Amino acid sequence: MKATFIFGHRKPDTDSVCSAISLAYLKNALGSNTIPRILGDLNNETKFVLNYFHIKEPMYLNDVKLQIKDIDYGKGLYCDRHESLYNTIAYMRKNLLSSIPIVNQKKKFLGLLSMKDITNELISWDYDIIKTSYNNILDTLQGEEILRFDDEIEGNVLVASYRSTTFMKDIPLDSSSILIVGDRHSIIEYAVESKIKLLIVTGNNEIKEKHIEIAKKNHVNIIRTALRTFNVVKVVGMCNYAETLMIRNDIVTVQEKDYVKDFIELSNKLRYSVFPVLNPIKECLGVVQIEDTINKHRKKVILVDHNEMDQSVEGLEEAEIVEIVDHHKIGTIGTSQPINFRNMTVGCTCSIIYLLFQENNIPIPKDIAGIMLSAIISDTLLFHSPTTTELDKEIAHHLSKIADVDIESYAYEMFKNGSSLKGKTTEDILFTDFKNFSLENSKIGIGQITTLNVEELQNRKQDFVDTITQINNSQKYDMLLLFATDILKEGSYIYYNEESEEILKRAFDIEKLEQGYFIPSIVSRKKQIIPSIVEVYENK
Repeated sequence: MKATFIFGHRKPDTDSVCSAISLAYLKNALGSNTIPRILGDLNNETKFVLNYFHIKEPMYLNDVKLQIKDIDYGKGLYCDRHESLYNTIAYMRKNLLSSIPIVNQKKKFLGLLSMKDITNELISWDYDIIKTSYNNILDTLQGEEILRFDDEIEGNVLVASYRSTTFMKDIPLDSSSILIVGDRHSIIEYAVESKIKLLIVTGNNEIKEKHIEIAKKNHVNIIRTALRTFNVVKVVGMCNYAETLMIRNDIVTVQEKDYVKDFIELSNKLRYSVFPVLNPIKECLGVVQIEDTINKHRKKVILVDHNEMDQSVEGLEEAEIVEIVDHHKIGTIGTSQPINFRNMTVGCTCSIIYLLFQENNIPIPKDIAGIMLSAIISDTLLFHSPTTTELDKEIAHHLSKIADVDIESYAYEMFKNGSSLKGKTTEDILFTDFKNFSLENSKIGIGQITTLNVEELQNRKQDFVDTITQINNSQKYDMLLLFATDILKEGSYIYYNEESEEILKRAFDIEKLEQGYFIPSIVSRKKQIIPSIVEVYENK
């Protein structure tokens, strides 16, 4: 069963990460195959939470775009370098291929053989040289093994088409000769005495015992076939190894990790029919053709703590969304078919996931309870945020009993570790928990952090202002804001670009605004900050 990825938004916070981990645990307990992923670096708070409860950090998910591995390409379609051209042609016809990758015994890609190259060989009728195996000749000529001394046969092909006396007088034979002959016993004797490489006797003609004895003595390979001489001459060139006609250089190949969209563009540009699919160590996995892109197996994903396209993973439009669990407003994401969409007015996604555990009668382990509790504490700011509901509080107390932690003391430790600004640049802090919004064609960006160290924050006030001004100018924001929320004082300090000042004054009823101004009781971006700004825009 192919795994379904569960992930939160691009700026991972404690709720989005812990929701992904907790929901993945629940889904797997119910028999699904799901894997939690993250879309960016973890903040200090989330790292603390995972370390505290000994849970491994989820792996990073770059995108969910369709890749070559997500389509039904021709897996296992290739030929060994020592396969005969005859069998290779039959294999290509069976699989409707105009070209075929050629590999060695370890499946390493060597080159590409095309039907065009084989056709050119047939038209040129240039079969003077054979380099192949005894078995290939035996198989292609539907022959009978008479004598075998060499597994590999290489030499110049000759046909005994002259009178015996003329042939023996004018045609020299040696150990590099491969002779095709019928029932001309004198020529057969001449050939085995000349120690040729291979004697091919056509029409199932008799080979005298004395000639066989001479051939044994001189290590002459002999094959007899029921085919007539004319037919043998027609197909003998097809006994050659497949590698003898393959192209080795300037071959365009693809890998399973390559994006389907890029492959389609490549195929349309080059007009090739067949592309070898290789793995990173150049082993051939098969071939892909443009028509293979019709049968797609989109990556299955479950979204938690978001349902906005611009907050989600890159390539989401190419994936199959099977479920969403969120506590935000309904966003821009649409689906082509019905899905499970659990959206509730609670302060944290993990509160919803707790209810899913209860509905499915799945016990919550101590470590999972711990990270779910942490998410609720984080998203509700220890129940001080206006997004907090009584249900969040009730669930948090249930989870604290399972996790065996005291909510107040654990929350203080979590916020203390999470709010440390040590080693972080002002840009890192601005984008730790950052969201973009559009209002009446205005581009608005709002970052928010929680802190217990106000002094450290205010000491860097000018750095924050400079960073916001620089980014605002380079990325053309109409409003670029950072709210530093003090959990103990239950309010937020604000840093902003100058162009935002008048709107902020009206939004939060501030007569004299300055950088680093403390706004009491403002702690929620979703419930307080954004609605206040929206109201000003609507009443301009």
